[in-house]
Amino acid sequence: MKSAGPKTKEIIITQEGLNKLKVELDELKNVRRPEVINRIKGAKELGDLSENAEYAAAKDEQSFIEGRIQELDQIIKKLKVVKEANGQQKVALPGSRLVVSVEGESMDIELVGQTEADPAKGKISIDSPVGKTLLGHKKGESVKVQTPDGEIAYKIVSLA
Repeated sequence: MKSAGPKTKEIIITQEGLNKLKVELDELKNVRRPEVINRIKGAKELGDLSENAEYAAAKDEQSFIEGRIQELDQIIKKLKVVKEANGQQKVALPGSRLVVSVEGESMDIELVGQTEADPAKGKISIDSPVGKTLLGHKKGESVKVQTPDGEIAYKIVSLA
């Protein structure tokens, strides 16, 4: 009996996150790749490649660019774009924007997939302890998140 093979895990992302990945991919393919190819061509014209630092640096950069292009292509194939919350949902979902109260301070956060998480900008991964705990909860509810510094209470003030 044949095995179905490993199941590919979907990667959750917002439309904004997908747009950023596509811009990066376009930049790599249509700007940086041609630039590095021209640098390699120019370095080859200088002669002896064994002691040509410019050639070695350009080849290293080319390797990085090609690897990132492959990585982005694979990520984009596995993506599941979540619709931006329209304020109609009753519970926190991927793509939801929330205002939470934490130890008396108000914070704006957005629940996003792991690839676009940026806690400094309030983009919290749904795979993080905070994100996992907030998912499925309603406006007005309080949840407790276990952190290395102990338990912290998050109260959902608003949900959109």
